[in-house]
Amino acid sequence: MSRIPSTQALRALESFARQGTVWQAADELHLTRSAVSHQLRLLERDLGFRLLNRVGTRVELTPQGLAYAQDVRRALSLVAGSAARNAARGVTGTLTVSSTPGFASSWLCGKLGEFSAAFPDVALSIVTPRRLDDVSNPDVDVFIAFGHGDTPGMEVELLKEVDFTPLCSPVLINRLDGLDAPEALERITLLHLSDHEDWEACFRLAGLNPERARMGIRFSDMNLVYAAALGAQGVAMGDEFICHDAMGSGQLVRPFDLSVRSARSYYLIVPPEKAGNPAVAAFRGWLRSELPNV
Repeated sequence: MSRIPSTQALRALESFARQGTVWQAADELHLTRSAVSHQLRLLERDLGFRLLNRVGTRVELTPQGLAYAQDVRRALSLVAGSAARNAARGVTGTLTVSSTPGFASSWLCGKLGEFSAAFPDVALSIVTPRRLDDVSNPDVDVFIAFGHGDTPGMEVELLKEVDFTPLCSPVLINRLDGLDAPEALERITLLHLSDHEDWEACFRLAGLNPERARMGIRFSDMNLVYAAALGAQGVAMGDEFICHDAMGSGQLVRPFDLSVRSARSYYLIVPPEKAGNPAVAAFRGWLRSELPNV
């Protein structure tokens, strides 16, 4: 074939080959299982040979698929290494990034070593704002804000839309002898971040009275919401991206199959006078490459 397959499809194959199952690849790439399966089918169609065999309930790589996946892994590693080496060349200075606490603690802080390795001459500082959408700190070069993206005079880039779902500790479910239906939410302590907007949307989706969604405890910091949820103090409206690891480990579970697209999203916001800073450009490019597409 003359056409190069999509990078997303190649990443899906590489992850599947390494992880061994579609669901593990989906978890790693922050995609749904159906999305990973779809990418593998498209790649198989484009290549013109079989990548996968179904053995009972399992899906395995064919010998051709395994050999191709190994070539893909080497190619992706080469591209990533080349990008890091060339991007880092000549990039120096200081960089201050303001990030919402939940995004910083649950995702960004676990990746910063990779940025520092790629750009060793950039002195990086991470700060958190008083409000999730605050972009007023004059000492900050790059903001990762959670809001509506309405910041006139700034360079604004959508990073991730957010789906919220009810999440709680399995300890709470056991204590209550199970949560059988969304109606149970009217009798349980609800954990809120700043306001009641997301819980009200969830109640409307479940056919419940949104007035009841205003009960419970409000927190100013998402880390506090999750700490209370992990401590079995109530049910939180959890950001599926931020809570990915806690859900994967079973520390937090979804008692109901409800999901609400938040009116707010994560945005990358840069003051125009800071946009020409090479360290800012390096961080923006690195963040785009690291942040999974969902």
